[in-house]
Amino acid sequence: MAYINFDPKDYFNTKLYTGNGSTQSITGVGFQPDLVWNKRRTGANEHALTDVVRGTTKTLFSSLTNAETTQSGGLTSFDSDGYSVGSSGEFNDNLESYVGWNWLAGGSGVSNTDGSTTSTVSANQTSGFSVVKWVGVDTTVGHGLNAVPEMIIVKNTDDATNWFVYHKTLGNNKYVNLNLTSAETTSSNQWNSTSPTSSVFTVGSDFNNANYIAYVFAPKKGFSKFGSYIGNGSTDGTFVYTGFKPAFVIHKRTDSAGYSWLIHDNKRPDYNSADIILEADLNSAEKSNYHMDLLSNGFKHRITAGSTNASGGTYIYMAFAENPLVNSLGNPATAR
Repeated sequence: MAYINFDPKDYFNTKLYTGNGSTQSITGVGFQPDLVWNKRRTGANEHALTDVVRGTTKTLFSSLTNAETTQSGGLTSFDSDGYSVGSSGEFNDNLESYVGWNWLAGGSGVSNTDGSTTSTVSANQTSGFSVVKWVGVDTTVGHGLNAVPEMIIVKNTDDATNWFVYHKTLGNNKYVNLNLTSAETTSSNQWNSTSPTSSVFTVGSDFNNANYIAYVFAPKKGFSKFGSYIGNGSTDGTFVYTGFKPAFVIHKRTDSAGYSWLIHDNKRPDYNSADIILEADLNSAEKSNYHMDLLSNGFKHRITAGSTNASGGTYIYMAFAENPLVNSLGNPATAR
């Protein structure tokens, strides 16, 4: 697989902003996003996910089982350099601090007939990310990436149900829930004991004849990586090689229950030790002292907490690049 020949910030970018309690346009993203994952940093508001396939004002909360909700004060438009928001607390309380994580897919969705069920897909094969919507159970679903996905995040948008997460290191007989702190669960009812292919993924009997949305990720060398690591219980933590300087890392302990999904990025604060986290399964304000070094070729934890680096603990992660270690043109990344 060749290294990327694009600027990672053209496909993923983190944006920080301050709410004004009214309406505002969030600019400086660098592209028109197709998925925005938004979170108030300073208070107990839910993580709010809005995508181009479901449409503006349609919100899902990663920390809740809730069905999709319509928020007139939520994300009101996807713009050429970011997005616009109303006055909802998840997006724009006055003088509160917010973070928005932004991914570029393929614009408005198109019909995909690769699976046994027709899906609506917004796909970006360059960056390995697609937003997929479908209806159905015990079926295969086209994802449009022309590459094998290694992480899939799925939510029933009609009903109050858990989020399901497929991760390549867990395999096709296990899953974890994005909204819970539970450990990995063994079951064939989610992925029908079938691994994704370059054209489809499979869902099993725990799905029903409802509307579903999936965020589907395939790895791109120098831009994204989906893997696992074993903690060492030391402040000189396990080094995790990604092949790029991370801009965003989300990780979860899977061998033991009671541990949250922790989100680090390079904007909170903007220096090598990314010690501030948000928890995808909780509505809490951000927390500090979760030191992680963001290095030119990976990341390393600097604490021994069970949620990040317990001795012998097993963790999965998803990471996106600030800079590739090197691209196919021979250009090296720079470290702070």
